[in-house]
Amino acid sequence: MYIHQSINWPNFKWKAEVILPVLGEVRHREGRIIGQMNALGFKIRESTLLDTLTRDVTKSSEIEGEMLNVIQVRSSIARRLGISIIDGVASSREVDGVVEMMLDATQKFDRPLTSERLFGWHDLLFPSGRSGMQKITVGKWRTAEAGPMQVVSGPMGREIVHFEAPEAERLTAEMEQFIRWINHNNTNDAVIKAAIAHLWFVTIHPFDDGNGRITRALTDMLLARADGIPERFYSMSAQILKERNDYYQLLEKTQKGGMDITAWLLWFLKCLNRAMDHTEETIAGVTRRNEFWKKFQDVQLNERQRHMIVTLLDSFFGKLTSGKWAKMNKCSADTALRDIQDLINKGVLIKESPGGRSTNYVLNWN
Repeated sequence: MYIHQSINWPNFKWKAEVILPVLGEVRHREGRIIGQMNALGFKIRESTLLDTLTRDVTKSSEIEGEMLNVIQVRSSIARRLGISIIDGVASSREVDGVVEMMLDATQKFDRPLTSERLFGWHDLLFPSGRSGMQKITVGKWRTAEAGPMQVVSGPMGREIVHFEAPEAERLTAEMEQFIRWINHNNTNDAVIKAAIAHLWFVTIHPFDDGNGRITRALTDMLLARADGIPERFYSMSAQILKERNDYYQLLEKTQKGGMDITAWLLWFLKCLNRAMDHTEETIAGVTRRNEFWKKFQDVQLNERQRHMIVTLLDSFFGKLTSGKWAKMNKCSADTALRDIQDLINKGVLIKESPGGRSTNYVLNWN
């Protein structure tokens, strides 16, 4: 028997003496991060928000096996939030849809949840009305014609079935109860409410596809309510991706247990706490980038040079050579060498190796 088949569904219970100490630690850390962000100033706060949302959107899709273009995601978020970035690119309809759903959930966290809002999110995820090559019901609860909804993980052909969701005939009543609880239940701590909502929604699995991404959007919405601000400075989705195996194992175990969800809440809180570890790394990286630009704020740069410095600061992997410079800027080798030598003379770049064909260049952090 799955928990949604229990006569006590959805009257969840848990051991407060186990949960409260961990919840207290998470809440303390949340407050510390928000205080830290407020002290850092608007530009660093804005950059950290952009980094976190980009990571959240891409990792949430990656959990489902879908790899989004990071640069497109970053550009789409920046456009919608009015954040000025260098070298923004056009984004696909699919990327814009995922971004719009996430921003609606987090930036408008205090708006009531409705079935129409959820249907709108689903429409954004599947603008073509298809999941891959398969036509699905979009903007509505799944129907009985689609057959039983099994929650699986793993590669195609080797899927692991974790549980079976409620029958389609139950969905209208189930979702009405869930939405009413989301909008009106104020007896639980907001972080605990996010943990329960995550488990509850993923158990119902009301759509033909996209349930995982919508579950995580709902989780982010409720965590934003817990923080009391629309900005996100930590990514639960990124941490779930790191702990995906444990996540699915615990989800399966919880579905086949009783109504005591202590183990689930404990894992959720600890996962959230670990997600906050990356926040401190992100803040450090953003602060470092801002300090770098401040140091060289009076240095005159051409468009190619500015583009490459942004790339080196944000997302460059491997060694920078004159050949890579020429390829990435679509310029001649001579132009690349002139650009690089100019930056060396201005103290922005330094040579990392002796010279010749093996010469590499890095940013001068000293």
